[in-house]
Amino acid sequence: MSDFEGLTALVTGGASGIGRATADLLAERGARVAVLDLDPSAVDEPLLAYRADVTDDASVRTAVADAVAALGGLDVLVNNAGVGAQGTVEDNDDTEWHRVLDVNVVGMVRVARAALPYLRVSAHAAIVNTCSIAATAGLPQRALYSASKGAVHALTLAMAADHVRDGIRVNCVNPGTVDTPWVGRLLGAAPDPAAERAALEARQPTGRLVSAAEVAGAIAYLASPLSGAATGTALAVDGGMQGLRLRQAAR
Repeated sequence: MSDFEGLTALVTGGASGIGRATADLLAERGARVAVLDLDPSAVDEPLLAYRADVTDDASVRTAVADAVAALGGLDVLVNNAGVGAQGTVEDNDDTEWHRVLDVNVVGMVRVARAALPYLRVSAHAAIVNTCSIAATAGLPQRALYSASKGAVHALTLAMAADHVRDGIRVNCVNPGTVDTPWVGRLLGAAPDPAAERAALEARQPTGRLVSAAEVAGAIAYLASPLSGAATGTALAVDGGMQGLRLRQAAR
């Protein structure tokens, strides 16, 4: 496909996982792509790489401006940078709550705020936020993470309403458990990594983890000019977690 031919895109958290898969896919489909990341050292051509800390407004504004100058404009923003968190409401102190919300929610605000002036002059402007199944389904041991992603879901809808008349579409993807380096670290820290992986796989009706490439495909769908009527949409890429209620298999 070449639906992004002639367009430019910016992907945050684009050095690995979902972000890198998305950046690579957009480039394959014709876009010129810049990646923003805390450590962009692993990013290579044809992608452009810029260091940015989404918790630092000055860092974000500088990186976005530099990336847009190099790209020659901006059509697509993929707000993907984020961090995970485990535990119930009792398990994380105020400092950790503020840290995660600062990255996962306010970080998206900072990047969008810096990008909006450039997106307003694009004929194909789109923002896609990486949300989570945790925004719409109650998952155990994910109170802080779920709260942050619930905020991203609500933020997406509010931004879609605010900017539809600017010609900017705003959507989000809600992945299930994705086979990313972060999930790999969680599994590695579990007492029985194989059993923990099996439990995560069994939680999804498809019986397997979601791949980063599958999430990237959904992001590209929402960002593409071919999806020009889609705004204010949350697209689940979760192996059926949200919508399916399977009967227990017969023994």
